[in-house]
Amino acid sequence: MAITKGYRALVDEAMAQVKTYSVAEVRARLGQPDLQVVDIRDVRELQHEGTVPGSFHAPRGMLEFWVDPASPYFKKVFADEGKEFVLFCGAGWRSALAAKTLQDMGMANVAHIDGGFTEWVKQGAPTETLEERKAKKAA
Repeated sequence: MAITKGYRALVDEAMAQVKTYSVAEVRARLGQPDLQVVDIRDVRELQHEGTVPGSFHAPRGMLEFWVDPASPYFKKVFADEGKEFVLFCGAGWRSALAAKTLQDMGMANVAHIDGGFTEWVKQGAPTETLEERKAKKAA
C-alpha cells in the first residue's frame, strides 16, 4: 500500500485553511464568555499532563459526533454560536486537522492553538490537573 498523501501534507493543508492562535493570544482571552477552549487529547494525556483551566474535553475520536446536533452524542456546549471554539492537542497537528474537519462540517467559529499543549506548558501558561478540576466543580 502506497500512501499518496502523508500526514504532513494533511497537516500543512489544514494549517493553511484554519485560524491559528498563539498561546499568548488564547491566554489573554481565557475566561472571556466568547471563548471555549477545547482539549481534544486522549483522556490518558489529560490524566498524565493536566489541561488548560476552563477547557472542555472532547476526545478527537468523538469530536464530529459531539458537534453535530443530529448525532445522538451531541453535546450542547457546541450549540453556542456566540463562542469561538479553540481546539488544542499535544503539538497542534491533531487540532489543526480537527479544526479543518469542523470547518468542513460548517462551523465558522473554530480555530486551534499553535504548538498545542506542549507549547502552552513551555510558555508557562496556566494548567490544572484533573483532580484540581474535580475539586473546583465540587466546591
